[in-house]
Amino acid sequence: MRLLLGFSGGVDSAISAYLLKKEGHEVTGAFMRNWDALLNNDFLGNPTVGASQCPQEKDYQDALSLAQKLGIPLVRIDFVKEYWDEVFSLFLEEYKRGRTPNPDVLCNSKIKFGPFLRYAEEHGYDGIAMGHYARKVYLAGLAHLAIPKDRAKDQTYFLADLKEDQIAPCLFPMEGILKSEARELARSLGLSECADKHGSTGICFIGERNFRPFLENYLPANPGRIVDGDTGETIGTHEGVLFYTLGQRKGLGIGGVSGHGEGRWYVYRKNVRENVLYVAQGEGDERLLSDASEIESLNWIGPLPEEEREVVVRFRYRMEGVPCLFSSLEGGRARFRHLGPVKAATPGQWAAIYDAEGILLGGGIIDKVWRKGELIS
Repeated sequence: MRLLLGFSGGVDSAISAYLLKKEGHEVTGAFMRNWDALLNNDFLGNPTVGASQCPQEKDYQDALSLAQKLGIPLVRIDFVKEYWDEVFSLFLEEYKRGRTPNPDVLCNSKIKFGPFLRYAEEHGYDGIAMGHYARKVYLAGLAHLAIPKDRAKDQTYFLADLKEDQIAPCLFPMEGILKSEARELARSLGLSECADKHGSTGICFIGERNFRPFLENYLPANPGRIVDGDTGETIGTHEGVLFYTLGQRKGLGIGGVSGHGEGRWYVYRKNVRENVLYVAQGEGDERLLSDASEIESLNWIGPLPEEEREVVVRFRYRMEGVPCLFSSLEGGRARFRHLGPVKAATPGQWAAIYDAEGILLGGGIIDKVWRKGELIS
């Protein structure tokens, strides 16, 4: 097959290219440029602006060197406008609503498996390939993703918005390899540019930022009250409820408060309309536990269940799945009844839905959360 491979200059894409070539595929690497710091006025919170070489350019140079060593051509594709329109604008809108978005999910469905896939089709490729740690399987004749061999690096959560026709034309060569094995293989192949290179972190395609100053480029700070939810007492001032997330303990700036114990404070509720941040004290997390939730923008591969169905749901990345009863609703919505405790299910985040065997069925954006019949967020 003639394949277009997402090629970032990291170890996963490099080893993907090696494995695909070993299987006899004709591989072209594609480096995606999706963020322009100068065009997007990205100065605050970005320590790389003004540096001799920004991280994206360094990654591109690594990608060029790796492509040469691997014997594959490399193309550079610009999706800056698509990223702004389809991912970053929605990211900002979610924050304006006081929610905590996860742009990595949309990066995949709207960019890597969107215009990138269309580019491959328009240029005569037989399919695409990605270095995600995910396994492609077929269920009732439809392409799904499933948890890969390296469970610690499993990236299926970030692929919960993919449709069947986005999964089917893609190969995932990292599905049967451990990250440690990939690094060792890179060393043995002399791929020094990536063998010990850290994986990408921070905001998808944008990278590491001092987060609050970065957001203030686009969402002005709006200071308000921090309130003790037990007493109603104002105990501090926040920089804007948009910049905080449920369960957050660090960076609240309230420390010890006269008349209160030494327990740590954490955010358990945000009132966006009144610009008030509600906090509680202690190591207990009862206020963050929920027993039901509702999602919007539901993505489900195959026919929707007509009856309530038991599924396994991950309400954020790197959490164990929780058994839930799934019911589809009208308007692209669905509800979960949690069969186990769920901590800090956060509106704006994605819920990834699996069956008992670890096959990804779909997902959706958390919109409402209940505890004992009371709407808590």
